[in-house]
Amino acid sequence: MVSSKTAATTASCAKRSKEQRLSKADRSSYFARREAAKVLQCVLQGDAKRRAVGSIKSLVYSPSVRNKKATFALVCQTLKHLSIIKDVLDSARILNAKWKRQEGLMYIITYDILFGQEISSYGDAEKFLLLQKDAIQLALARLLVRKKVKRVEDLMALYQIPDVSKPRFVRVNTLKLDVESAFHELGKQNMVQKDDMVPDLLILPPGSDLHDHPLVRNGSVFMQGKASSMVAVALGPEPGWEVLDACSAPGNKTVHLAALMKGKGKIIACELDNERVKRLEDTVRLSGAANIEVLHGDFLNLNPMDPSYSKVRAILLDPSCSGSGTTAERLDHLLPSYAAGDATDVAGTERLNKLAAFQKKALEHALSFPAVEKVVYSTCSIHQIENEDVIKSVLPLAASHGFQLATPFPHWPRRGLPVFEGSEHLLRTDPVEDKEGFFVALFVRKSIARSLEQPIETRKNKKVKSAKRNVTMNYNKSVMPFPFTRLSKLLLHSHLRLQTCKKLNMST
Repeated sequence: MVSSKTAATTASCAKRSKEQRLSKADRSSYFARREAAKVLQCVLQGDAKRRAVGSIKSLVYSPSVRNKKATFALVCQTLKHLSIIKDVLDSARILNAKWKRQEGLMYIITYDILFGQEISSYGDAEKFLLLQKDAIQLALARLLVRKKVKRVEDLMALYQIPDVSKPRFVRVNTLKLDVESAFHELGKQNMVQKDDMVPDLLILPPGSDLHDHPLVRNGSVFMQGKASSMVAVALGPEPGWEVLDACSAPGNKTVHLAALMKGKGKIIACELDNERVKRLEDTVRLSGAANIEVLHGDFLNLNPMDPSYSKVRAILLDPSCSGSGTTAERLDHLLPSYAAGDATDVAGTERLNKLAAFQKKALEHALSFPAVEKVVYSTCSIHQIENEDVIKSVLPLAASHGFQLATPFPHWPRRGLPVFEGSEHLLRTDPVEDKEGFFVALFVRKSIARSLEQPIETRKNKKVKSAKRNVTMNYNKSVMPFPFTRLSKLLLHSHLRLQTCKKLNMST
């Protein structure tokens, strides 16, 4: 006979064996839900404060997230059903204070119970909600009656949001990989084209899945939109320069600056928010850029006269904005604030006025750094109050500091709204035509523009001659100075005539 002790031991071993058989798939799902819950919690907190740490995509692409594809899908699906999930949980009244503090995880698990995959009771949160499964399903049935629909599919259709189809843009991180190699590698699985305006940008078909691609995971390429990639190119920093990125996180533009500078010189990446600093540092590490110094602080508190910034020659200012031009790209249409009607409210007065006031203050501050030669101001907004109105308001101050507007990407067809003289030098992208709405303004120090007009004969030596010729060539490719294009010819010819007269007098 088998003793009771032996029987108990056998039963215990059998239980452990069963748990081990189930554990591989269950543990995988367990950790996937935790990763998704962490991203969702961050997104919801940022949305509630109207200050996001990053977009859904940028948070999912963080190096800390292992299963990016599953996490992205679970976060997006939970957000799409969030209004239903909240109604169900509120109606069921099953969440105590402990579980309410983990709302992200509660939403993720509830989504799986109602609409997703079958889950096991692996994990305390899963055990708790599975015990309440009948109450959750009853609350859903009541919601169907209240919304006057018969099927879950009909209920889901009430909250269905159409997907936005746009090409997948990929910026090659030339600090790690050249464009041709990236083109060849990505071309093994996708149709790839080179962008005609941004040299290191590649275009893939809509829906191209690169979540777990080795080049994305090791930082050789960054998934970055075309308009966003145009900003650093518009600033055009040269290798060896010292550059200040005023509002850096999540850091895509920052590391693009580093690539354009070939890893030489110095970039001061300023960011105020604690969580966004962490995201910025992750991006910098992933890029491999060694010339970026992350500064945890408020850009507005930096003293332009501090010797620490006496060599800063260019500033990229991409301040907090409404994000109205990239709601589809950022998946903002899935957020509670959008569903509650704040998306239309964003165009309204109070929030936009506050944003515009901050944007103006930040731009004025950027223009006050004495050694700065170029300042780029950009937003992902479609609103005039954040774009043309901000630029118009700072023009007198800019002129007093010796700045003038220049034209980034002269061949780009969409320019600023015609609300002031010179607005044609501003750049806009269109949410419909270009699938994202961006705005870019470039200020250039007048003395720099004038230096480009001096004839070669006045330059002191071959080194200076060569350097200035390169500056002129590079400058003319990306920007057109304003309003010196006609005057420069007159100055050039008058100078040459003066030099000729002097030589004739000396010879006689």
